[in-house]
Amino acid sequence: MTEHVDVYWSFRSPYSYLVTPDLMQLREDFDIDVHLRPVLPIAIRSKDALFTNDRKPAQYIVMDAFRRGDFLGRTINWPTPDPVVQDFATFAVSDDQPYIHRLTGLGVEAERRGKGVELAYHVSHLIWASGQEWDKGDHLAEAVAKAGLDLADMEKTLEGCDPMTDIEANQNALEAAGHWGVPTMVFKGEPFFGQDRIDTLRWRLEKAGLKKT
Repeated sequence: MTEHVDVYWSFRSPYSYLVTPDLMQLREDFDIDVHLRPVLPIAIRSKDALFTNDRKPAQYIVMDAFRRGDFLGRTINWPTPDPVVQDFATFAVSDDQPYIHRLTGLGVEAERRGKGVELAYHVSHLIWASGQEWDKGDHLAEAVAKAGLDLADMEKTLEGCDPMTDIEANQNALEAAGHWGVPTMVFKGEPFFGQDRIDTLRWRLEKAGLKKT
């Protein structure tokens, strides 16, 4: 049985976007499966964990994500529209969230179809790197097609199969693994939090004898 890495991942996280090329490379370099486990962003799951009256944590994350993108040579732009409807003056999160629930559901359905990482890669690049209004026209459908999937067919399936059961299970599994943030990669119960821990995960996989020869 092939070993696997579970990746707890959010469409609203710039670091989740930045890790997607590394996730694709893991499968090339190691004899493992990589399972996408989409979760809702912290702004929806636990707003007070990050978005408080102290603006410094949120400001630092934005600054650091753009710096990390520059360091990695990976284009990053703040999404238009933001996948989470949120007032950055007050950090108030709207009760109406048309984008993030749709995107997270698509992530769940893509993983069901064996294309979770591919969808995460292409759709997150549309959202975080293209500079386009990603929800307009055929942009999303085209990104999904690059992952080898059909947007209309996926959304038809999701109409009759609520993805929240899977999303909540993923969120519970993330907490059980000992973390709360994204991206968190988990191998044999050991969590590796953050895009900058990908090299540590690769080291662990090598020690487990999983590097392809």
